[in-house]
Amino acid sequence: MLLIPARAAGIDPDVLPQDYQRLVAIVREAAGPVTVRAVGEVLGLPVEVRGKLEPLRAKLNRLADHFHKL
Repeated sequence: MLLIPARAAGIDPDVLPQDYQRLVAIVREAAGPVTVRAVGEVLGLPVEVRGKLEPLRAKLNRLADHFHKL
């Protein structure tokens, strides 16, 4: 099962799973470019432990690839 639907023009973040919708909202609310660490802080993750951020980095990369290629 795909967590992120296939790319299509005009895709709405509402079709994404809830955790991905939250990531999109955090990035959109930022005043500029965001880091994985900054997103992790908003989510309340232990950002001082690098291994805890790697799954988040993977999700953000999937979202970036998904929306960048439209």
